[in-house]
Amino acid sequence: MKIAVTGAGGFIGSNLTDALLAAGHRVLGLDDFSTGSMRFLEHAVQQPGFELAEIDLYRQADELPVRFAGCDAVVHLAANADVRFGWSAPRRDLEQNTIVTHAVLEGMRRAGVGRIVFSSTGSVYGEAPEIPTPEGCAFPLQTSLYGASKLAAEGLVQAYAEGTDLKATIFRFVSIMGPRYTHGHVVDFLRKLRADPTRLEVLGDGRQRKSYLHVSDCVAALMSVLDADHRCEVFNLGVDDYCSVVESAGWICARAGLEPRIEYTGGDRGWVGDNPFIYLATGKIRTTGWEPRYSIRAAVEDTVDYLLDNPWVLGREEIRT
Repeated sequence: MKIAVTGAGGFIGSNLTDALLAAGHRVLGLDDFSTGSMRFLEHAVQQPGFELAEIDLYRQADELPVRFAGCDAVVHLAANADVRFGWSAPRRDLEQNTIVTHAVLEGMRRAGVGRIVFSSTGSVYGEAPEIPTPEGCAFPLQTSLYGASKLAAEGLVQAYAEGTDLKATIFRFVSIMGPRYTHGHVVDFLRKLRADPTRLEVLGDGRQRKSYLHVSDCVAALMSVLDADHRCEVFNLGVDDYCSVVESAGWICARAGLEPRIEYTGGDRGWVGDNPFIYLATGKIRTTGWEPRYSIRAAVEDTVDYLLDNPWVLGREEIRT
């Protein structure tokens, strides 16, 4: 198959690209490298089955029908993925998550591409009334611009699947970790510890409960549906477990060989839109035969090991404009 991967230079996208190439697929990688990195594609660009298109999906949407021509499927991963900074640039989630998703769908329709795998988020559940949260849970009020933009994008994917011949799979992720991880609490904690190894500031009270998934398990799920025959299915993606932020902080510090003083900013959440309890029910995806191989602790520790071995990632500054 020839698979287009948007956000191919990013954390999940580059891991998926390498896995697809290893499985014998051809890959068209699309990225503007605003947050992705060419260093993550060093192996891919040496493979004869890889083609790279450096493109801004928002500003160059008219090019997508030509770019997608000949592709069997699109895995749409490109997005603004950091929920914390939505209110510093309120239009960014709309542009990069909702409008770009429409551009991808329309490009696929015009190019005749019949399958999309879309990366959504567990954030669409807001502060869910049901824990662990199943796919059929009634949506509460949205608590973040990021979650709202992804929910709107899901609606577009579903509408295109209903109105055209498109086959769609939507994955609602917990936070993903592992090699090439570039943003999130492990990066934040290690940056703080690099600046001062004697203290670690934790946003909120540390009691927030989160679930995490290793990127290799995420990639395996994405690849498992490339030939699925359903019209449109939604799957939660995560492990059957969760941890507190303070537990995760302890694993990170221990892996780094540090014993800092933990200081809490207070309150039951770290920022506007922070969900204090994220735990998704994953029984539906498990009926397909998919099972995660990494525990949450193993995923956190593997992420720490990667970042300590690749300190250049900690030196990257995320774009906030």
